[in-house]
Amino acid sequence: MNTQAIAQKPTETQTLAGTRKLKANTAAPAISAGKAKRASRSGAQSTLDSWISMSRSELDEVYKKAKPGAIPQGSTRGTAILGKGMMPRLFSKAARSIAWQGKVFDLFAPDFSSGVVVNKILPVGLHSIVAKTYRGESWMDGKDTIIIDYSDTSILARQIRDEIREVEPGLYLGKVWWGKTRILDFALETSDQSDAAQAIKNSATRKAATKKR
Repeated sequence: MNTQAIAQKPTETQTLAGTRKLKANTAAPAISAGKAKRASRSGAQSTLDSWISMSRSELDEVYKKAKPGAIPQGSTRGTAILGKGMMPRLFSKAARSIAWQGKVFDLFAPDFSSGVVVNKILPVGLHSIVAKTYRGESWMDGKDTIIIDYSDTSILARQIRDEIREVEPGLYLGKVWWGKTRILDFALETSDQSDAAQAIKNSATRKAATKKR
């Protein structure tokens, strides 16, 4: 028997140790990526909470500093923001429960530079009130923004114009005009962000229930 070959052959213990090390090294990036994604989602929810408490002028400053980002794709979760009015959090919750839950972006141009938007309204999330979306100049600062335009698509909302900019990945701050009058602010979360927000809310509820026991 070749003793040199035996010496070079790894023992079972060495093989298992190497396998464990390989698995650990392989899993580490996935775990780190997962933590980073959760941190990003938690940060977005924290940002949205802060917006609800801001005045309109403070929200305008956030909007002016942001870039348009990409036009959202698919369903988004909406939050109406009163801008430092009476009971702003109650207003946002009530608006989502009974009036407006967000927007769905669809039917894009080949380069995704424009598309069609439909709103989710009423408690059942009915898809209604269609608009066009495209990039153009903001009425607020003249810079590039994402416009949601109802003038040619809706008799009911033809006087309304929305603008949105992506402040954080998947989180957009929006402005609403009726004619030339600013009437409201709002936020849109893409599906990843809205799912994360619900998960964070559920986790907080479970922790509160555990403390009461």
